Amino acid sequence: MDYQLNLDWPAFFAHHWQKHPVIIKHGFNNFIDPISPDELAGLALENEVDSRLISHQDGRWQVSHGPFESFDHLGENNWSLLVQAVDHWHEPSTALMRPFRQLPDWRLDDLMISFSVPGGGVGPHLDQYDVFIIQGTGRRRWRVGAKIPMKQHCPHPDLLQVDPFDPIIDEEMEPGDILYIPPGFPHEGYSLQDSLNYSVGFRAPNARELVSGFADYVLSRELGSHRYSDPDISSREHPATVLPQELDRLQKMMLELVQQPEHFQNWFGEFISQSRHELDLAPPEPPYRAEEIYDFLQQGETLRRLGGLRVLCVGDSCFVNGEKIDSPHTQALLTLAENYEINAAMLADALEDPAFLTRLTVLINNGYWYFAD
Repeated sequence: MDYQLNLDWPAFFAHHWQKHPVIIKHGFNNFIDPISPDELAGLALENEVDSRLISHQDGRWQVSHGPFESFDHLGENNWSLLVQAVDHWHEPSTALMRPFRQLPDWRLDDLMISFSVPGGGVGPHLDQYDVFIIQGTGRRRWRVGAKIPMKQHCPHPDLLQVDPFDPIIDEEMEPGDILYIPPGFPHEGYSLQDSLNYSVGFRAPNARELVSGFADYVLSRELGSHRYSDPDISSREHPATVLPQELDRLQKMMLELVQQPEHFQNWFGEFISQSRHELDLAPPEPPYRAEEIYDFLQQGETLRRLGGLRVLCVGDSCFVNGEKIDSPHTQALLTLAENYEINAAMLADALEDPAFLTRLTVLINNGYWYFAD
């Protein structure tokens, strides 16, 4: 299904993105859920899928993690089932991510879907990333507070909440309504009736994650082997003191590693194109031969990208799920990154290059793209 988002993006970027929460009434007209509660529950039975069940009774919170065997023990009130990265496992749900591509792909994370019965929710909490919450079937009341310093506490070891807050938004949402919440604004939603919610979340790596990821890249490639040297050393009055110029030289050694554009670009492409959740990989059996791929495409077949696969361009390079794809056909690589479905005409002359065709065949045999029919 093709979802059309009713949003004035320039106005939204100017007034709301990372600035102020907003409810977009009728963000999707005549909204149709891409998934049913039963289908969502079925995903939560699978080992590879990340899911949680959160419930509360008389102020006591419980959290359990999937895979689940049954939901028969649950009552009619005060619980929510949350499933992460549904766009990886349920193709119709993937379509809900596409209207948000006015924002860069590298910032987009995944689609979390929750099913809640009346009273179901996860309590008042903060997120450190941007999120669009789409109301599906049912109604849910949302309260959002101002961005002020708030202490967090754990009513359960797997649940982080904040104290009650005064709302700046307090509204009931109906199917097709969208709530946008920037980082750091406390919020709480609970169902008024059985309801589905779709959360389109965004990545926001912190400096610690970046440094850690770059360090792994440096170690795996054995970079930075140049050792500290001080040929201009002289005797000093206080041998226990590290001099400022020595600290500067050590810091410069570290900065020079980060300031190599090619390595920094390659690292970031690998780092940011890796999915944080399992992919629903189903490599073809037997694997395709390159000439079969060529023939299928020339016969008019369409290649479709696997749900949740991250394909990003950094500089002139293309990265697929943490791997750099080398090819001089930069336009064809951009085509792979920009489009969810591709055909022979879109790849143009690149298909006539055996090296490019071989590379494409490997990607298809990895299960990253598949023939739509």
